[in-house]
Amino acid sequence: MQSTVSKPLFRRFVATVAAGAALATTTGCTVPVDAVPGISVTGDGHLLGVMMVCGHRIDGAALYVDSADADRTVTVGSWTADRPLGAGLATWPLDAPSAGWTASRSRAPLTAGTIHILYGWTKDDSWSSGSVSFTLADRDRLTPGTALYDGVSAGGDASQITVPMAKFKATACQDGDSAPPFASATPEQGSARIGTTQPAA
Repeated sequence: MQSTVSKPLFRRFVATVAAGAALATTTGCTVPVDAVPGISVTGDGHLLGVMMVCGHRIDGAALYVDSADADRTVTVGSWTADRPLGAGLATWPLDAPSAGWTASRSRAPLTAGTIHILYGWTKDDSWSSGSVSFTLADRDRLTPGTALYDGVSAGGDASQITVPMAKFKATACQDGDSAPPFASATPEQGSARIGTTQPAA
């Protein structure tokens, strides 16, 4: 069963444009998107990061929130994979240690009413993922075996989509959010890093 909720993404687009403009200024290019991130939960309620890599690789992920400055974000968690994530589905816990991942910044507690954004990156900025935005309430509505991600509805609207994990794996690369992530800089440039996890079965 699929759940689709259309939602305004104006603030996300503003941040995306600002980050993209800064990257273009410093590098002369933007980072191509080749993965779709999402979230899920375990049977005992732990929050999972989900990453569907569509053809190349992702090295890690970061979780961040808006700051008082509309043009900046605050990193609240970051992870780096022990090995690059190749094409396929990977999952890892966002609130506990995990084999195959290194947390370069432990995740801060989720805050009610705050929009959290997860995205994936590569160390050399050769590829990135789109982003998924969610609140604590969104997390609480998830059930084990489902994934929430930002995609595009049949009508072409940006939508928050919840589907069984098998359907996410099968369709996310076709209908996932392909907008550039908010940031794609290296840790030395002040960007958070994500950890790597083993591909999900």
